[in-house]
Amino acid sequence: MATITTDEVKDIAILARLEFNEEETGQFTYHLARILDYISKLNELDTTDVPPTSHVLPIRNVVKEDIVKPSYEREQVLANAPAVEEGYFEVPKVIE
Repeated sequence: MATITTDEVKDIAILARLEFNEEETGQFTYHLARILDYISKLNELDTTDVPPTSHVLPIRNVVKEDIVKPSYEREQVLANAPAVEEGYFEVPKVIE
């Protein structure tokens, strides 16, 4: 099993702004050691012919093209507004 001390777990907890009691610290020490063991097993794999990837699936741009097109006239937009002041929507004050 990988070596990680309870002091290291406590340091990580401080960095993550977490508080653990002694029992939880022991549990996390065990679980983090198991995670590190698994990572060390993955490091044994030969990946020399595997190209580096940032995502498993191909990514495409899903954002709509930005096309300028005519908008509504101000009067048409404000026609259904409950309150208008100087050509803008009037909204209730929320900050006192």
